[in-house]
Amino acid sequence: MELAYYSDYAVRLVNTEEPARNKDSLTSVDAVRALFVGNAQAARRTTDADVTRFRSVRARLRAIFEAADGRDETLAVDLLNSLLMEFPVSPQISGHEVHKDDGRPDWHMHLADHPSNATAGYAAIASMGLAFHLTEHGADRLGLCEAAPCRNAYLDTSTNRSRRYCSDRCATRANVAAYRARKRLETERSASTGRTADTSQDSTTPADR
Repeated sequence: MELAYYSDYAVRLVNTEEPARNKDSLTSVDAVRALFVGNAQAARRTTDADVTRFRSVRARLRAIFEAADGRDETLAVDLLNSLLMEFPVSPQISGHEVHKDDGRPDWHMHLADHPSNATAGYAAIASMGLAFHLTEHGADRLGLCEAAPCRNAYLDTSTNRSRRYCSDRCATRANVAAYRARKRLETERSASTGRTADTSQDSTTPADR
C-alpha cells in the first residue's frame, strides 16, 4: 500500500461538512466510525467525545486545503506540520497479504498509530498521508471544488494538473451552468444590438430618409 493512500482519510473527513450549504454529517459516533474504512479495530475505539474532537481536526484539515487552493503553500505546510507534530505515527513494514506465485508475504509500508483515542489515531494517519501526497505531488494538488456552493476537498492526480472539481457530477453541473450563462449573455447582446439598431433608425430625420 502506498503511503499517499492515507491522504484519502483527510479528504473523507473534510467532506463530512458542506459549509456553504450549512450541512454537517459528522453528528454521531456511527458517523465517525464510518470514516474508518476497512479498519474496524480503530473504529471500535470511537466514543461520544470523539465527535467533537473529529470536528476540530476537520476544521484544521480544511484550512490546509483552503491555503493550498489559495496558492499559499507555506501556510498549507505550516498548518500540516502542526498536525504532524501533535499526532505522530510510526512507519511499519507489514506483510499480511501473500504472493500468489511463491507464497511469500507481500511486504509493504504501513502507518502504525499509537493513539490515546480514536481521533488521535485518525488524525495521525490522515495528516501523514496528506504530507506524503503534498511532498510527492505538490501543494497545488490539494484543491477545493470550484462548483459553487460545493467546495468539497479533492486530491488532483491528473497528469496535467487540470482538475477543478471534486466529482464528475460537479464538473457536469458547472459546465451546464457555464453553458447557460453564455447563452444568456448571447441573448442579451443580441437583444441589445437590436435595440441599438431600432434607436438608430428612429433618430434619423425625414430629410435623411
